[in-house]
Amino acid sequence: MPETLSLPSRWRPAIAALVVLLTASACSGDAASQATGGFVSGNGAITLVEPGDRERAPALAGDDLEGNPVALSDYTGKTVVVNVWGSWCTPCREEAPELAAASAALQDEDVQFLGINIRDEPSAARAFEARFGITYPSIDDPSSTTLLGFAASLPASAVPTTFVIDDQGRVAARILDATTRTTLIDLVDDVQDSTP
Repeated sequence: MPETLSLPSRWRPAIAALVVLLTASACSGDAASQATGGFVSGNGAITLVEPGDRERAPALAGDDLEGNPVALSDYTGKTVVVNVWGSWCTPCREEAPELAAASAALQDEDVQFLGINIRDEPSAARAFEARFGITYPSIDDPSSTTLLGFAASLPASAVPTTFVIDDQGRVAARILDATTRTTLIDLVDDVQDSTP
């Protein structure tokens, strides 16, 4: 079970701003960022939250890459895999075929995939999806502000980051870094098995 700090509500805006700053630093021009392909890499850590400790998922919503409205609430009652990605991110390109395969494998299991495309041009993002066979929608979030909603539960501190939202709308798991089809399917199974 992850440890949760209880912070005064007056600190939440500062923490949210820090999340944006950390995410924005992924595109910085420093030597470390350039050496890692222009993104902040994760450590591969997987966090699974016990059902009683899960926080409500943020109200994710926006336009998809075609300009159509899409929201997490469109999938109420389903387990939702939310993947934060960008076409400019090397590990995102590495994991994209794995996500497409996991999405196809889980389509009959009441599981929906939803992307959050950050700091990207819609045309580059659409080309990325076509190249890797990504058929699920992605929220177009060029400013990365959608990620602020996760600050109260499991912040997105790397690109890519993948969240699993349980069928009760709570943040149940997070993967910091690229994932595989097998790991993601196993994690979704763990979330579904542990949710009362």
